[in-house]
Amino acid sequence: MALFDTLMRRVVRRGELTVIFADGTQRTFGAPDPEIRSVTVRFADRATPLNIARLPRIGAGEAYMDGKLIVEQGDILDLIRLIRAGQPFERGGELRPPNPLRRSVQDVRGRFDRLNWTRRSKRNVAHHYDLSDRLYDLFLDADRQYSCAYFTDPANSLEQAQADKKAHIAAKLALRSGQTVLDIGCGWGGMALYLNRVADVDVLGITLSEEQLKVARRRAEEAGVADRVRFELIDYRDVTGRFDRIVSVGMFEHVGPPHYRTFFRKCRNLLAEDGVMLLHTIGRMGGPGTTDAFTSKYIFPGGYIPALSEIVRASESARLIASDVETLRLHYAYTLKHWYDRTVAKRAEIEALYDERFFRMWQFYLAGALVSFEHGGMCNYQVQYVRSRHAVPITRDYMADAERSYSG
Repeated sequence: MALFDTLMRRVVRRGELTVIFADGTQRTFGAPDPEIRSVTVRFADRATPLNIARLPRIGAGEAYMDGKLIVEQGDILDLIRLIRAGQPFERGGELRPPNPLRRSVQDVRGRFDRLNWTRRSKRNVAHHYDLSDRLYDLFLDADRQYSCAYFTDPANSLEQAQADKKAHIAAKLALRSGQTVLDIGCGWGGMALYLNRVADVDVLGITLSEEQLKVARRRAEEAGVADRVRFELIDYRDVTGRFDRIVSVGMFEHVGPPHYRTFFRKCRNLLAEDGVMLLHTIGRMGGPGTTDAFTSKYIFPGGYIPALSEIVRASESARLIASDVETLRLHYAYTLKHWYDRTVAKRAEIEALYDERFFRMWQFYLAGALVSFEHGGMCNYQVQYVRSRHAVPITRDYMADAERSYSG
């Protein structure tokens, strides 16, 4: 237990964590903090503390999934918050030069998993998005927006925030009636249908998820716009034609750094000379990194969260002009809290769909993601691109005006 104790003394910097080991031994780390809920955990066997100490991220996740890490006071979100709150991204202190050996090891470790060849991309997407429709209905809003919402007020409902997200994005596209729009990674079709409804545009939505495709096509038929809002099962690399506007929400995380230049080159070739593109993606507030082992293994195989520098460097090579960049710092934390609370409230139904282990996996994933936006280095970037510097007005007033009209 010495290795585990060393780890806990290092990471528990705010709040109080009580650990009950399998032999009944009890230890307390840290001290009570009025802003951090105290947590008590119990280990079901002797091996789990050592497994966590050796590989903290995946070790803790798997122990929780398997019922070997039991949270007796608080819940798994409280535990992750307690661990992460003491080491926020914005923490003070002097910066030291990075360790080149550690960085090179991390780069090598993450490089292979970022190689999203076309055939592998479809498999990776299916791993996450071809789960039961019922699962997503249980924790998402009615429109199934599975990406960061936009909270004009932190107290807003999830439904309001997701509607405001669509208006926020639509406003940045500077849409005009009759234009053609490509939606790369269209999900269940909500954004494409919204753009058609509020701006009178024709949309092609593309996805690699067969389950999402079925739902999106059905929704277009039910709305009576299947002739104007089409959905196809196709990789972005295989799309042909020209589009006045391109939007991509929550898809870039699956592209992989080796393919960033290909992605932006393809987008530029698909975009009209006076076209506008809006990229909405989870991002890192620091430099390039690696995907943590738990997320890579259980949630998003092949996924990678880009640093802003990686996005801009790749798009520069395609001669796309980054005409507007916005950093959404807390919006995904608010979004994930809604998803987490709904998931916990629907525990029985999720376990009936899958099993208890799946529920704990999903709960751990959402809790970890939430805290990474509260205290870690995660954020969301919205980057507007144009091919021509004359494509949009020279001030941002048009965005605010359009957003008000769409939200009204």
